[in-house]
Amino acid sequence: MKRHSTEGRFAERVVSGVDDRGSDERIVIWIERKAGALWAVGRAVNPQHRSTDDPRPDDYVFEGYELEDALDRANGTLADDLQVSTQDGRAAAAEPFTREEILKPLERWFFGRR
Repeated sequence: MKRHSTEGRFAERVVSGVDDRGSDERIVIWIERKAGALWAVGRAVNPQHRSTDDPRPDDYVFEGYELEDALDRANGTLADDLQVSTQDGRAAAAEPFTREEILKPLERWFFGRR
């Protein structure tokens, strides 16, 4: 049975790409809040094929205390994957991560998950 462990994710983007063999791949990039007031940015390739939604330690591309730093890393990672996808012949598009989209769930989380 597949477990779902995405509760701490505040924003997520999906990029469709092609792997080295020409097969479709799905890249998921997210921003999450971890214990200890730590922001984290994750990137996973084909997570739908995993037995659990729990990220692996090597999925994380950033951990730090500043939201702006997390946004910068998430948007840089997203831009890189969109560029590669476009170079591979996929018309990929995704909106950048924004501070405003993170603040709404952060307020709900901070003030009791209402």
